[in-house]
Amino acid sequence: MDSLINAAARALAQGDALEALKQVALRGDPPALALRGIALAQLGEHARARMLLRRAERGFGAHEAVARARCVVAQAEVALALRDLQAAPPALARAAQTLQARGDMANAWHAHAIEARHLLLLGRLDEAQAALARLNGQALPPVLGALAELTAAELALRALNVEEAAAALARALRAAQKAQVPALLAEVLDAQALLQRPAARCLGPDGESPLRLDEVAALLAGPALVVDACRHRLCARGRALDLSRRPVLFALLRALARAWPHDVPREALIAEVFRQRESDETHRARLRVEMGRLRRLVAPLAQVRATDRGYALQALHAPPGQADTVRLLLPPLDGDSGALLALLADGAAWSTSALAQALGESQRQVQRALAELHAEGRVRAVGLARARRWVAPPLTGFTTLLLLPGAPPIA
Repeated sequence: MDSLINAAARALAQGDALEALKQVALRGDPPALALRGIALAQLGEHARARMLLRRAERGFGAHEAVARARCVVAQAEVALALRDLQAAPPALARAAQTLQARGDMANAWHAHAIEARHLLLLGRLDEAQAALARLNGQALPPVLGALAELTAAELALRALNVEEAAAALARALRAAQKAQVPALLAEVLDAQALLQRPAARCLGPDGESPLRLDEVAALLAGPALVVDACRHRLCARGRALDLSRRPVLFALLRALARAWPHDVPREALIAEVFRQRESDETHRARLRVEMGRLRRLVAPLAQVRATDRGYALQALHAPPGQADTVRLLLPPLDGDSGALLALLADGAAWSTSALAQALGESQRQVQRALAELHAEGRVRAVGLARARRWVAPPLTGFTTLLLLPGAPPIA
């Protein structure tokens, strides 16, 4: 490796992409192409970076397996930045095996960190945790250590382990300060700021109040019966019932929780949940059927009582009217597109297919939601046809972590 390649590599390690480009900008040999690609990726020119990295991978010979594997890892990181969530985890796994077998542990660990981040974006939290566990106990370089701790912190926050997340962020801050990469340090500080921002709204008899993530965790672990509208769950005493696949039943439960400790008239439930301004006997019969289903579903945690004029929600074994019994946990964003906006809130440009894959929904559903948000001015389209990407302005003043897909059930 010649002196210019060495100088460019050192500059990239310090986060100085412009200095790296000065060394290799006019060269077309595979090592220089790879370094140019990484430098452009650091500058945000991801499409050009991906092209250069592919050229570099093709340029290395069959006997240069380590160099080719490094290019695969770099391409995977660029794909992650582009939110191309279909880009080749199998190729990344093979590259990690090659690097580990050849003794390039730093890049092998980097591959595992990228894999964990990829799985995290898809909401596959258990697999992300397993990928990240491969880095436990390793003497990671400062930059990689900070990235690994950031991923660990987000995994902990998704599980509402706020203390564990704070500890991971503290370790990430120390590693970022040691690495002396300004962009990485800024990312860690932004992540720490999330802990102090409101993550949800709690609605009770005394009105609505904002809650931070640690306050949400305390509420869900407490004795109150909590209807969690962020993740479509019913929670009490550390247990949770998932209603994300039962939208009608959850809508009924949410309406009952909003009115607690009072009941909700049958006509109001029909109008809100079934979207019928005028009710007849068929609607009332359907309401009775759905309420029967809801009673059976929530029986381990709550009771749904019939009253003279409608229905009321009551915590299991709690006397009627007991204070602080039922709470409704609302997302920080109004509307049905909270999870979509939560993904777009990271500032990256997402394709429709990547959003659909991360949300577990069809592309058509995502396209309709994006069209509505675009009409409201809440998202913006960049590019045309297959190159179209969607971006949203950063959401300030609160965090949307509770709206991200793949949140695990409460233990």
